[in-house]
Amino acid sequence: MKPTLLKAALRHSFAGSTPIRALSTGLPSDRLPALRKLLAEGKKQNTLPLRIIETHSGLTGLIAEHAKGEGGQQYDGMWSSSLTASAACGMPDIEAVDTTSRLGIVKDTLNVTTKPMIYDGDTGGLPEIFKFTVRQLEQLGVSAVIIEDKEGLKQNSLLADSNALQNIIDIDEFCVKIKAGLEARRDPNFMIIARMESLIAGLPMETALSRAAACVDAGASGIMIHSRKKSPEEVVEFIAKFRASPGCEDVPVVVVPSSYNAIYESELREAGASICIYANHLLRASYPAMLDVAETILSSSRCAEATPKIMSIKEITNFITHDAKYEAPTDTGKSS
Repeated sequence: MKPTLLKAALRHSFAGSTPIRALSTGLPSDRLPALRKLLAEGKKQNTLPLRIIETHSGLTGLIAEHAKGEGGQQYDGMWSSSLTASAACGMPDIEAVDTTSRLGIVKDTLNVTTKPMIYDGDTGGLPEIFKFTVRQLEQLGVSAVIIEDKEGLKQNSLLADSNALQNIIDIDEFCVKIKAGLEARRDPNFMIIARMESLIAGLPMETALSRAAACVDAGASGIMIHSRKKSPEEVVEFIAKFRASPGCEDVPVVVVPSSYNAIYESELREAGASICIYANHLLRASYPAMLDVAETILSSSRCAEATPKIMSIKEITNFITHDAKYEAPTDTGKSS
């Protein structure tokens, strides 16, 4: 019987216990600017988009930190997802898990990792509240927050036939929120990225582009374009037209290929994407594996049949107590 995805990934990641190179020590002052440094380095070396993986616990943070592909590929950072943080708490994705609780999850993750983190800020709340969120994230060493241009009760963007449920905020109000966050931050390296939901809401491409341009004019550090279509065509079209807009040539563009999942990172690079977020995959991998084990124990009236599907106690203990030796980071130049 095949081992779980977690078991296979961790065995592969720790084969030989080879040290990994870290961009920072994991201290907030090192970690916060790391995302900008990685973007600058990736642009210079033509290795964008950065790979970002969702985390919702310290354990998933360790996976993001140490996982390696067959060619030695690693993740560049972590995404603190509102959806998966809510699901891990057994709650719907409607901002029912408050910021204080979510920051507790962030702390758990940052305590055992060194890579930069991007925080899913949902709508950001009122501007007066958003500025305090920005400062709390900076204090922890989070590199960026992404806020979406919606208002009212949150509805997950990938729900089928939910166009009518997406309440797009007036762009001037959204820009006020962006500016409030920028004014509140104490470190210019902290990034406030504007998430465009126009395509999710069924609005024209021109609307998404004009709203994105307004956010850039307001000082947004980057733009995330979201789509729930299975084809990447509208995302690729958006990036091309956005890059052709005055003042937007070098603005980082974030993509989230959850629905259009057949596209390769090389194709996203060619399209001009800066960051690729795998936004919910670790949570989605864990549920079927855990349910399978739970049901196997019930069906067998013992746990012997479940043993081939899980890690040994020794393996998980070694994994969570592993203390990697990091090389000193090299100077990658000034932030873009």
